[in-house]
Amino acid sequence: MAGELTDLVYWRSTSRTGAVLTGSVLCLASLFQLSVVTVLSHVCLGVMCVTLPLRLYYKLLEALRRNPGGLHPFRHFLDSDGSLTDEETATLVEESVLLLAFAVAEFKRLLFVRDVLDSLKFVLLLYLLTYVGELTSGPTLAITAVIALFSFPLLYKKQQVRIRRMLRACRSVEKKIKSWSLGLCDAVRSARVQAAAAPKGAPNAPASKHKVKAK
Repeated sequence: MAGELTDLVYWRSTSRTGAVLTGSVLCLASLFQLSVVTVLSHVCLGVMCVTLPLRLYYKLLEALRRNPGGLHPFRHFLDSDGSLTDEETATLVEESVLLLAFAVAEFKRLLFVRDVLDSLKFVLLLYLLTYVGELTSGPTLAITAVIALFSFPLLYKKQQVRIRRMLRACRSVEKKIKSWSLGLCDAVRSARVQAAAAPKGAPNAPASKHKVKAK
């Protein structure tokens, strides 16, 4: 399954990938006018309009003894084993549970501000998502995600060197901003510590000297 998805994403079979991409985009675009149930029903009906007459045609050939072997037109799809073994099912469930637990722990860490810098990044992301939600809708985001899924891997494969160079530059800028923020926090903390540790009578000392000189 993962290998087939990789082949589709990297356009190793252009006709198959093009058909999957076009069908996915058309189905998602139809959600702007129709409901999900209506779209799924029409897609299944469209597929059945091809498979059912073809199957009846092969049955007719078999009845006329022109198809003695009883060849099924969709034997390849029927014979493909899509079931999961017990080990694969247990592994999939375990990975899903671990991913869910990690997501819950990460949201809890960000919402209750365990790390100030990470929570500020999360706040910025949420603020940007509010504008995204106002400008776009769910089907638009889904279409964009599908197009990005079929575009970015191929783009990364062709422009791997430039993308890595840009990522290194972004990481260096992020490290500089993080170090500057940490330095600013340390400076504020040290200033507070010094202000708290300073004696209360220290600011009045210069005033007493001036009084002595005045006498």
